[in-house]
Amino acid sequence: MSAYEITLLIHIILFCYWLGGDVGVFYSSKFVVDPNRSQSGRLTAAKIMLDCDLLPRICMSLTLTVGGLLSYQMGIQYEPWLLAAIILLGPMWLTMVLTLHLAHGAKFIPVLTRIDLYFRWALIAIIIGSCIYAYTSGRLAQAPWLIVKLLGFAFMVFCGLMIRLNMGGFINTYTKLLCNTHTDEDNQAMISSLNRMRPWVVTIWVVLVIEAGVGIAKPMF
Repeated sequence: MSAYEITLLIHIILFCYWLGGDVGVFYSSKFVVDPNRSQSGRLTAAKIMLDCDLLPRICMSLTLTVGGLLSYQMGIQYEPWLLAAIILLGPMWLTMVLTLHLAHGAKFIPVLTRIDLYFRWALIAIIIGSCIYAYTSGRLAQAPWLIVKLLGFAFMVFCGLMIRLNMGGFINTYTKLLCNTHTDEDNQAMISSLNRMRPWVVTIWVVLVIEAGVGIAKPMF
C-alpha cells in the first residue's frame, strides 16, 4: 500500500470508530438514566459508557491531522510551519484527551479541563478564519469541498461543546449515584440533561455522514 492509501485507511477507520463509538455511548446512557434499574446496573452501564466515550474523543483528536496529511498527499500545498502544526496537532490533542480520561482524579485536571475548553473554542475560530481566507483567496480553488469538510468538523466541535454545556444534570446525578444518595428529582434532572444533549449528539452523527459523503463525492460546487 502507498502512503496515501494507508492515510486514507486510517481516515476511514477514524470515521467508523467515531460514529460507531458515539452511537454506543449514547445507547449506554439510556441505561444509566433509567431509575427502574438497580444502582449497580446503572453504574455498570455508566462505566461502559465512559470507557466507550474515549474512542470518539480519540478519533476526533486525530481527524484533523490525518485529514490534513491526506489532503497534502492529494496535492494541496502547505507552508512548512502550517504542515508542522497540522502534524503536531493530533498528538498534542490526543495527549490532552488521554490525560483527562486517565488522570481524572489529579489536582491539575480542573485547570486542564478549562484549557481543553478554551482550546476547542480557539480551534473553531481558527478553522472558520482559515476557511474564510481559503475561500476569498482561492487557496483551495482546486478542492473547494475541503472547506465544507473543515467547516463541518468545526461545527461538530461546537456540538461537542453544547453537549458539555448541557450535561451538568447528568454528571451531578451520576456523582450522587456513586454514593447512592440520589433522589427522584436527581433522576429526573439526569433524564432532562440527556434529553437536552440528544439533538446535539444526533447532529454530530448526521454531520459525520455528510462529511463522509463530501469526501467521497468531492464536489466542486
